[in-house]
Order: sequence, then C-alpha cells, then structure tokens
Amino acid sequence: MKPVSPRQHDIVERARQRGRVIVEELAEYFTVTPQTIRKDLNELCARGILQRVHGGGMLASGVTNFAYDARRTLAADEKRRIGAKAASLISGNTSLMINIGTTTEQVAHALRGKHGLLVITNNINVVNILRGSPEMEVIVAGGVVRSTDGGVVGEATVDFIRQFKMDYAIIGVSAIDEDGSLFDYDYREVKVAQAIIENARHTILVADATKHERSAPVRIGHISQMSTFVTDQAPLPALAAICAESDVQVYVADQDAESLE
Repeated sequence: MKPVSPRQHDIVERARQRGRVIVEELAEYFTVTPQTIRKDLNELCARGILQRVHGGGMLASGVTNFAYDARRTLAADEKRRIGAKAASLISGNTSLMINIGTTTEQVAHALRGKHGLLVITNNINVVNILRGSPEMEVIVAGGVVRSTDGGVVGEATVDFIRQFKMDYAIIGVSAIDEDGSLFDYDYREVKVAQAIIENARHTILVADATKHERSAPVRIGHISQMSTFVTDQAPLPALAAICAESDVQVYVADQDAESLE
C-alpha cells in the first residue's frame, strides 16, 4: 500500500481539527479540482481513516480502530523518531516485552543491533522485525493470532505473560485522555497490555501527539502507571502536570536526552 500523500495527510489533520471536511472547501484550500479531492477522500476511506458523509468526509468512528496498514502511514516519521528515542533508553543485556502497535514496531526496528536482549511479544510483526537479529532471543506469547494486524490475544496470552518478570515493557495505546487515562479498542488486547504492565519493572509508553485527539472505548490504565513517556510533542499542561506529580519521565523525540520536568 502506497503511503498517504502530503495533501491526504493534511486532509486528515483538518478532519481531526474540525470533525469533518467539505469537498469544495478542500478544493479551494489546496487549489485543486473537486474531483481530485473526491479521489483523495475515496482513498482515505478505503484505508479506513475517514468515512464519507454527504459533501465530504469525517474521521472514522472511535468504536473501531483504523486499518492497521493505514495506521502505519499516519504520523509515520513521528513514530520512527519516537521508536528511536525509546530504543536509546534500553541498554543491551536486558529483558523486555513489546505489545501490539505501529509505534512499538518502530521501537523494535530501532532495537535491531543491540546485543543480549530477551524480547517477549504478542506482536507477530515485531517477531518478523527482530528474528534475524544476532544475539537476541525472541519469544512469542501464545494465543489467538488476530488476522487484521498479527496481534496475539486472549486468556492464553495473558497467562503466558504472567509467567515472567521483565526489566522493561514497551506499550503503545490508541488514545490518551486529558485526565491521563489510556485506552484501546479490543478488550482482549487490553487484557494483554495490562498483564505486560503488571509484569515489568519499568514501563515505557510510546505515543505520538495524535493519540490525544482520538477516543477509544476500553480503558487500559493510567499514565501514572508508566515509568517513562516518549512522544513527539511536549504534552499539554494538564497531562504534563500529571506526569510530574506521578514521577513519569517525559522525553520528546529529537530533543536533547534530558527529560522534561
């Protein structure tokens, strides 16, 4: 699947800000024909990012997540930078768990080349990213493989994870509420994420700024349960205050290594 074009990315951002977008307004804004905008909207709808409404489009429903391939193309550079920053916080000769998500996959990419890692994951995509890395042991959690994204979920997955106590957990989420609550879409996936958090000594949340603009129905937990938060933009003041009160270190990708107080 080809990446989202810069214009399509801007259309999605306008839909996030305004709730919906109108064909004629977009055509005037981008100085293109309405037919070009309709083609963009059709492609974004086919990816599951937008849904068509009369005269334009709006963000897809918050009850279900975007299609997985579409999520890879959204904020792709931001996720890559977040992944690199999170990986830099993990030294070799340690153990970690990685959950399902396109941002956690970018952490896995950045971890390749590190030595002495023991990695447990319920993400088949992470397995494929890391399986060729020398001196790295990768363990796949057992359970049902979800066909939509290669995630392994279910009670068997939770039971498997509870056998371990790992040094680090890399956690991705679908939405972050202004009160610090963390959310996702699939109850089974949330149960696995909760088990990973409970069985790690240090939990690193990786999430780009668009997660503050989304909603999802199932609560994973609260940002105060995290040890570290790696993102691409400084959190809004309310969330930053919660992190400070809870001793959650915040790192912004591409900034200096020092944490934001």
